[in-house]
Amino acid sequence: MTRLETTGSALSKMVSTQIAARGVTSGAVLRAMGAVPRQLFVPEALRAHAYDDSPLPLEGGQTISQPYIVAVMTEAALDGPGVKVLEVGTGSGYQSAILAESGADVLTVEIVPGLADEARRRLEDLGYGRVRSRTGDGYRGWPQEAPFDGIVVTAAPDHVPPALLDQLAEGGRLVIPLGTADQNLWLFTRRAGRIVSEVLLPVRFVPMTGEARCS
Repeated sequence: MTRLETTGSALSKMVSTQIAARGVTSGAVLRAMGAVPRQLFVPEALRAHAYDDSPLPLEGGQTISQPYIVAVMTEAALDGPGVKVLEVGTGSGYQSAILAESGADVLTVEIVPGLADEARRRLEDLGYGRVRSRTGDGYRGWPQEAPFDGIVVTAAPDHVPPALLDQLAEGGRLVIPLGTADQNLWLFTRRAGRIVSEVLLPVRFVPMTGEARCS
């Protein structure tokens, strides 16, 4: 079996056993998860574990999330193709690629300069040139580009950053892990000018750094 065939088999198994079997039903998300080779987004020393059912460490104390969690967050954030999505916490760029493959126009912010630069180059090399990125603290979102149809946060603050709620469009969805010792993944939706909240599932994310620590 060639390396390409091995990758395809691992991707297919990941999607069927880790994601679809746990209830992710969006065709766009399942196709995206099966199209983006996760091993290209993890450190080279960990590529043998790229399709494990777990997060993996990155530079600066960050992580690439468990594939199932990436799929859940993508499905929760998207309301059809062509939506404008802000990602807070680019990491390796994997979540950005999945969002883009699922049909979103993606803007992403990363606070760790080395990770931001590496992810930008990786996404461009893989053909995701339409993903727009910047280096900085995403606590206040990206006000110049607001409003957003979806916002995905990949690190956990202990409260919802007010600016992110303010930057949601009508019908927009914010998917964010909240908490310190005990964390849950939350979905906040703007409906008729009001914010409606829902707990999705227990999770474990690295803490959000920067201004989130001071607020």
